[in-house]
Amino acid sequence: MAVLGKDPRCSVARSLEVLGEKWTLLVVREAFYGATRFSDFQDRLGIARDVLAARLSTLVEFGVLERRAYRESGERERTEYVLTDAGRELHVVLAALIQWGDAHRPTGFGPAVEHRDRGTGDLLHVGFVTADGREVAQSDVLAVSGPGAE
Repeated sequence: MAVLGKDPRCSVARSLEVLGEKWTLLVVREAFYGATRFSDFQDRLGIARDVLAARLSTLVEFGVLERRAYRESGERERTEYVLTDAGRELHVVLAALIQWGDAHRPTGFGPAVEHRDRGTGDLLHVGFVTADGREVAQSDVLAVSGPGAE
C-alpha cells in the first residue's frame, strides 16, 4: 500500500489511506446510526452505487467494517456491514469532527448531534486527557517524537 505524503511513519497519512476519501466517514457515521445494509447507506447518503461499493470495500479491507451474511424469511442471502472494534473506535474521531464543525462551520440551527453521558446526561466534549483522567488544555499539549519516529 502506498502511503500519502513523504513519510510512511506518519499516522495521519496512514489513517487517511483508509478514511480520507470523500464519503468514507459519512458511511461510518451511518453505521453508527444503525445502517447495516447497502440500501440503507445508499438511501441515507444519496451516494452513487459504485462509489458506495468502493467505500464499503475499503472499510472492510482495512477492518473498519465486517461483512456478514444474513437471510430474511423467504429471501435470498444478503450481506450486511457491521462496525468492528476498529470501526467503533472511530466514534471519538467523528465526535471531534462534529465538535469542530459546530464551532467553526455553524449552521445557525445549533448542533445536530450532542454527545452525552449515558448515566448522567451531562454534555460531553472531546479533549486531551491524561491516564488519570485529568483534562489538559490544548495550549498545554506538546507533540513530541515517539518511538516510531526516525
